[in-house]
Amino acid sequence: MTATPAASPPPAAPSARAVAELHAAGRLATDYPRVRGLLADLPGAELARAGQVLARLDPDEVLRAHPSAPVVGIAVTGHRTLGTLVPPLTAELARHGLLARTHLSGFDGWVFDLGDPGSELYAARPDVVLCVLDPDVVFDEVPLPWTAADVERALDAKVALVRDLAAAFDRRGSGTLVLNTLPLPRRFTAQLVDYRSRARLGAAWRTANARLLALGEEFPSVVTLDLDPLIAEGIPAEDARLGRYAGVGLSPALLARYAREVGHLARHLTGRTRKALVCDLDGTLWGGILGDDGAEGVELGESPRGEAFAAFQRVVRQLGSQGVLLAVASKNDPEPVAAALRDHPGMVLRPDDFVRVTANWRPKPENLAELAQALNIGVDSFVFVDDSAFECGMVRHALPDVAVVRLAEEPALHIERLLSDGWFDTRELNADDRARSARYREELDRQGFLASFDSVADYLSGLGVRVRLAPVTAAEVARASQLTLRTNQFNMTGRRLQPPEVRAAADGPGSRVLAIRSADRFGDNGMVGVVLTRAEAGVVHIDNFVLSCRVFSRGIETACLSAVLADAKAAGAHAVEAVFRPGPKNAGARDFYPEHGFTRVGEAPGGGAVYRHDLARVPASPAHIEFTESQEESR
Repeated sequence: MTATPAASPPPAAPSARAVAELHAAGRLATDYPRVRGLLADLPGAELARAGQVLARLDPDEVLRAHPSAPVVGIAVTGHRTLGTLVPPLTAELARHGLLARTHLSGFDGWVFDLGDPGSELYAARPDVVLCVLDPDVVFDEVPLPWTAADVERALDAKVALVRDLAAAFDRRGSGTLVLNTLPLPRRFTAQLVDYRSRARLGAAWRTANARLLALGEEFPSVVTLDLDPLIAEGIPAEDARLGRYAGVGLSPALLARYAREVGHLARHLTGRTRKALVCDLDGTLWGGILGDDGAEGVELGESPRGEAFAAFQRVVRQLGSQGVLLAVASKNDPEPVAAALRDHPGMVLRPDDFVRVTANWRPKPENLAELAQALNIGVDSFVFVDDSAFECGMVRHALPDVAVVRLAEEPALHIERLLSDGWFDTRELNADDRARSARYREELDRQGFLASFDSVADYLSGLGVRVRLAPVTAAEVARASQLTLRTNQFNMTGRRLQPPEVRAAADGPGSRVLAIRSADRFGDNGMVGVVLTRAEAGVVHIDNFVLSCRVFSRGIETACLSAVLADAKAAGAHAVEAVFRPGPKNAGARDFYPEHGFTRVGEAPGGGAVYRHDLARVPASPAHIEFTESQEESR
């Protein structure tokens, strides 16, 4: 689960040249796992150069050398020329250890691509479809001369068309469609010489963009990226020469920034969303050195520089309120740290905001590895934030799966640096997300409770575990999808399901998506797992079984499997079959089915093993679990 940290010094900073040298030597495919580290902190210009090299790499060549490399199929379509998007897109995915397999459509092919189920875009079976639209998609439809009312009518028709295509895509129930809002360049507004008409155009344009943004709420398979915040960073919406001479609708700089947002989404869709933010203290959450200056001497609030640190704390607390686990790893004595967090009048973050505060003089990689073990999550769930180049280098070298954010000396830039990579971006928040921090604190209480018992059996009996297995409701579809996306250790097939795919599985004939909920004496764990089953010709197939690492080792997985087997037998099935596909994180679940009476009967399509249970002897549910079920509702 966690790596053993090394103590050797961090390596020198990489550059795009290293990627080019690997390519020139013919080793880029064989050394592809190194690319993520080489791209980690590259500035925009360097990353663009690396992307030009990576875009020439054949994904199949990488897969021959690394069959388990995670691949994201991306189809790119839109209104104008979009070839300039492919290099930054390839580089952004590579930054997160992902391999892009890109299908690029022709000029202005988006309506045919999305509207025809027989199009090459659908034949490519992409995981993500990028439909990149620009303002000319509207202005190409207005007469000359035109008025604000003409544009209003064209906008209404175009948004209606986009909605129809989004609805058609959503009905197919596979993949994610990414739309975008439309910038409104001054070259259009300035053509109206009266301010009243300009205001009407601006109002109509913003209304249309609001309708585009709302499509993400209407259709679960749709995400609409808002380009306005990216343009507000100072990125030009257009490049006049490329627009006129090369048919490029959005500027290369905006497309590169768009590609970064898509990289964040792809990371989430492949189960790589980070769960925990671990912060340093001195120079990070406050100014000064606590051990030298004392609590009264640290910079926090009051002064302009102190207010910059307080503003950063407010952002950290905001992230924590949405389910990001907050922790501290600081080289300090524990008593002064506890007092400062508890008593300093300018402190925004308080002890209860953190799942753990670690203050000692041990190497930070050791503290991070220990924290991962205590929380029962991998270090690849961590984002580590520190202002020290040395500490960041040590963590990056010793624990390369940790995302490291090196802050600048200027605290006013801390917020931008932390948020620039969208480490915690997710499709949708739910009640389980918002309760996550409290539930992990309860888990630490459980560990203390365990220490008071002489045996695990006595501990489990005293814990009072309660489990409910029942079909997912409409309100639970998003959470069920999220569990398949974010769970790695007990994910029996590694299959990631988007909400439409969960909904289709729940509604399909003979298929069920069963939600696992658990609670105990310390609190309600919420929805912690899903079991997907499908009945066919007297055999019940377990298409996947997913359980959160938060509730391992309590017998919950055995209780649920026992219930599925017993229900299949009662329904007249003569066998239950299940698949296990090995992945980079689920080795600990490899023997789950054999340990519960399944026999291996063959190889699974796409890799892995097929196991079969003849239902002669169904394993009993653990005696310490109070189990309830209602599998009948979805039959």
